[in-house]
Amino acid sequence: MQDTNLNGLGYTDGDVDTNRSTTISLNALADQRYSRRATLRSGAGAVAFAALGGSMLAACDSAEGLKAGNSPTVSAGAAGTTTSGRMVTLTGTTDSTIPTAWIQTGGTTVSLTGTGSTVTFMAPSVAATTVLTFQFSAANVNSAAVVSTTTVTVNPAVLGFTAVAKNKLDIVSVPAGYTVQIGTRLGDPITGGAAFKNDGTDTGYGTRIGDHGDALYWFGLNSAGARDDLGSTRGLIVQNHENINQQYLHPAGATNVGGVRPEAEALKEIECHGVSVTEFAEGANRAWAYVASSSFNRRITPNTPMVLNGPVRGTDFVKTVFSPTGVAGRGTINNCANGFTPWATNLTCEENWAGYFRRSGDVARTPKETAGFARYGVTGSGNYGWSTVVAASSTNTTFRRWDARATGASALEDYRNEPNQFGWVVEIDPYNPASTPRKRTALGRMGHEGCWPGNFVAGRKPAFYMGDDATNEYLYKFVSSAAWVAADATATDRLAIGDKYLDAGTLYVAKFNADGSGVWAPLVYGTAPLDASNVAYPFASQADILVHTRLAADAVGATPMDRPEWTAVNPANGDVYLTLTNNSNRVTTLDTPSASQRRTDAANPRVYVDAPSTSRGNRNGHIVRLREAGNNTEALTFTWDIYAFGAGSDLDASNINLSGLTADNDFSSPDGMWFGRPTNASGLVKPVMWLQTDDSAFTDVTNCMMLAAMPGSVGDGGARTITNRTAAGVATDQTTRIGAAPGANLKRFLVGPVECEITGVDSTPDGRTLFVGIQHPGENGTPAAPSSHWPDSQASGTAGATVRPRSAIVIITKNDGGVVAL
Repeated sequence: MQDTNLNGLGYTDGDVDTNRSTTISLNALADQRYSRRATLRSGAGAVAFAALGGSMLAACDSAEGLKAGNSPTVSAGAAGTTTSGRMVTLTGTTDSTIPTAWIQTGGTTVSLTGTGSTVTFMAPSVAATTVLTFQFSAANVNSAAVVSTTTVTVNPAVLGFTAVAKNKLDIVSVPAGYTVQIGTRLGDPITGGAAFKNDGTDTGYGTRIGDHGDALYWFGLNSAGARDDLGSTRGLIVQNHENINQQYLHPAGATNVGGVRPEAEALKEIECHGVSVTEFAEGANRAWAYVASSSFNRRITPNTPMVLNGPVRGTDFVKTVFSPTGVAGRGTINNCANGFTPWATNLTCEENWAGYFRRSGDVARTPKETAGFARYGVTGSGNYGWSTVVAASSTNTTFRRWDARATGASALEDYRNEPNQFGWVVEIDPYNPASTPRKRTALGRMGHEGCWPGNFVAGRKPAFYMGDDATNEYLYKFVSSAAWVAADATATDRLAIGDKYLDAGTLYVAKFNADGSGVWAPLVYGTAPLDASNVAYPFASQADILVHTRLAADAVGATPMDRPEWTAVNPANGDVYLTLTNNSNRVTTLDTPSASQRRTDAANPRVYVDAPSTSRGNRNGHIVRLREAGNNTEALTFTWDIYAFGAGSDLDASNINLSGLTADNDFSSPDGMWFGRPTNASGLVKPVMWLQTDDSAFTDVTNCMMLAAMPGSVGDGGARTITNRTAAGVATDQTTRIGAAPGANLKRFLVGPVECEITGVDSTPDGRTLFVGIQHPGENGTPAAPSSHWPDSQASGTAGATVRPRSAIVIITKNDGGVVAL
């Protein structure tokens, strides 16, 4: 028996020919390899013999000695080898007419599927070479059972696919041996309503899938529709809807009259933002579809009622005419990355919320208010002009709330504080459509990219890691005040458990040192500089610090990073990863930085020009990782290194392509990131890390992509000195710390359609189905001339010239039924 691509360890789930190979058939191979005596046996025996090797001949011959007692000929086949997460087929041969049986007699227990002479199983996760033993038996009417034994040697998991080439096709490209299905798309109705026409005339987006699908997470269901953390054929996908391709939502693009937006257009745009909860189910032949009639289906939009929880709740910072007590709010917006909790709730994160508010011409504010808004960028005229709408009803404040100017006598007469109700982590119970989402203010207010938890350990306070997605912003950690109690994972009042762990704790910000060490600086009111003595911004309370988290992080000297994006935690060793997309405002240590620029440091070491662009900075981004002291989420110190640097494989290996990337794994602008679940082989021992890109620097040669990696651990590389050059061309050295080169443990798995971003990834708990978000294909097109036609183009690579693109989820399965990527 050889590896899983051969009959001895292959997989079949039906009489479907999916092999287009020109390789010689096994029957022909049998004819070539074996004597007339062997080939005159049954055709099936000859095929199994050819696939499994010559040792089977001895097994058959030894069994023939029992024929005198009317015993059958029985063979379990020759020994074989595979790797964790792959499907294995055991095929026995016998001349018995009595039903046969397979049993496992040794090694890590697996579940055998099938009956008779052929059974299958998935190779278990192993940390070292492990031998599994199986026994095949058969009997004739007047004989005792005859048994034959075989072994399967299982090695640790490896990336088991051929890298996808960079390309600019208008499809989702995946490796050979995989199938792509389309899940929910922009506009699909999920709580009733008309089918989506996709011509700009559609309305009612509050009951449809939103635009710009981003982070997503799978919550399992059992056959009865109850929570099942291992459910892999039925479940809920919670997906963020970050933004919109405005031009495609209207018949001929967005309009205005004298600078005033039409109410109907603005309402569509608002409702396209937020979050969706949608049920999915696997049908026959592994066909997946969303369940349009599910009672779980739900849209959460910028208009959905919310509750404010934590230290900011009820303070003057969040009081408005809509919420005079400061305990309630409306909606969530610009939801980017995510997080989850072991008590089965979803954490959605408000990222670039600041630009939606109108403040231009707002002069009636205190110096502190002005400083606070400026630090978050709440200064402009408001994205999409929603505040200009004159609603048909004078009581409709859906649009007025986006005007954050101080127009009334106090905050209780206008929406001057409305921006303070955004920039939070929001907790959602996906299993209870009637529940009200809660904004967790103890986790700080920023441009939240994600909020990923560290590994939970009973008796230890859990931590959540968060990137603030803007140039030269910071990495944060929230440590709960409550130690983890494992029984809380199965509580039925899930949001109440969230109150316990997410409403009280300590918020920290990271400081990276040049020697590979780091410190978590607490953001706690009462000690200078986090008190009234701080000149740049005098803090008055802990709530003040949480509303103005960026200013507090500035005050304690946090390390500005190259645009912090997603965080992810290795489930096997606890290492924390942070993607840093890029930074055009990074300069060398010899340059004189402007107010918006920062010099390189060990954790952000590169400055270069990547032609044809003339822009300087860290054009391609990198991924930093850290390990908490004692591998403890409560730690106050950590060690760090850089896992990988984005770069083209043709760039300078000494100073730019520092990770030795090749044509199989070069990438730019890392963004989305996620580790496989520890419920399957992709999340155990050496877990698979999925890495997604949101790029503008590499799109001259390829669309955005997703790669699969099997990283090592912090400290597996070493210190290194690179040379940067100033704007005048003067060389200057910068030391950094780089992990071991990823090599074959990093491969490109997927390339998306034209002008898309790859964002959002999760799998079913068994790892056999992968869900991936494809965001804003054709974002630069027009209604008359779309620049992409995906997903309609997926089937053939082409579509009608005027078919509008739609953000959508793709569902990826491995044709042999194994764990995706392995």
